[in-house]
Amino acid sequence: MRSARTDVGTVDDLHASATRLTGLDDFGADDYRDGLVELLRSYREEAALTPQGSKVSRGFLRAALVSRLLSEAAWRQFPEHAEVPVRRPVFVTGLPRSGTTALHRLLAADPAHQGLELWLTEAPQPRPPRETWDEHPVYAMLRAGYERADPALLGAHHIAADQVEECWRLLRQSMMSVSFECLAHLPGYSAWLAGQDWTVAYRRHRRNLQLIGLPDRGRRWVLKNPSHLFALDALLTAYPDAVVIQTHRAPRTVIASVCSLNARASAGWSPLFRGAVLGRAQLDLWSRGLRKFAADRARHDPAHFIDVDYDDFVADPQATLDLIHDRLGTPPGRVSMPPPSGPAHRYDLADFGLTAADVDAAFSRSG
Repeated sequence: MRSARTDVGTVDDLHASATRLTGLDDFGADDYRDGLVELLRSYREEAALTPQGSKVSRGFLRAALVSRLLSEAAWRQFPEHAEVPVRRPVFVTGLPRSGTTALHRLLAADPAHQGLELWLTEAPQPRPPRETWDEHPVYAMLRAGYERADPALLGAHHIAADQVEECWRLLRQSMMSVSFECLAHLPGYSAWLAGQDWTVAYRRHRRNLQLIGLPDRGRRWVLKNPSHLFALDALLTAYPDAVVIQTHRAPRTVIASVCSLNARASAGWSPLFRGAVLGRAQLDLWSRGLRKFAADRARHDPAHFIDVDYDDFVADPQATLDLIHDRLGTPPGRVSMPPPSGPAHRYDLADFGLTAADVDAAFSRSG
């Protein structure tokens, strides 16, 4: 009987495990391996993971490799995906906890649009008819897993297998995602990622959209991910006609909220990644992301961008949607904000060793 692992693993055994799960062994080009090596080094030497943290982190990496295998196999099975256009996609980005999720879900609810359902980020394939999903074993497994999620975490960010979600899991196939450093202390990987050109990851991202959207090629993609802040140039290289919606909210509230969310999501995974260590890491990460996005945005045509103020959006979501549809040149639709689900999300900067002055100073450097 094989004993449970208490480490994240190695490059070779992670690949072997992904192959055993899928029966597939073609991972495609090796442009993701440097990132995987750096992640494993950072997990091993810096993250101070508990056995539970090691198990979860191993699961993240293996899931990325499994998704990579499934994409490669599906691309071969459906070569016609390469002819699917991705015209003028919409990317919602901004600091986390700034209304990106609510705005994304409202836009994706438009019948003329398509979003990226969570289960298809894990198992990329041409989107099956919705009425058949319950019969799909991967969907059923993921749905059951998310239904068991911590209610407190769901109160901060509700997720479900059939719901549109962030597209970072597609970037994770290339081992380029700030999601890793949002859930563990990984300064080495963070420094490595900050120096990378993300273009290869976004080109793979686009190819996955062509695959998943194969049955819905006439619908506009609407996607969302705060980490697009770090890779605007790569995004616009892969999607030169993209429309980028940037949300804006007071950084003091944003940082307190994202620290609380990430602390809940990673509870029990490390005695190090908590409190002030977590707080400083997230403040540095997101202030740097906003600073980079502002610098990169200034070099691109302003016609690519739409700005949304969080307070204006919450006060009048219909007016915000009308503004966006006007810019897109599409007919507006009537919307209503869904009621909050789960327990209220409460947070305080002091819980993470931060003050309002710390946040103001970090973001004053972000322009």
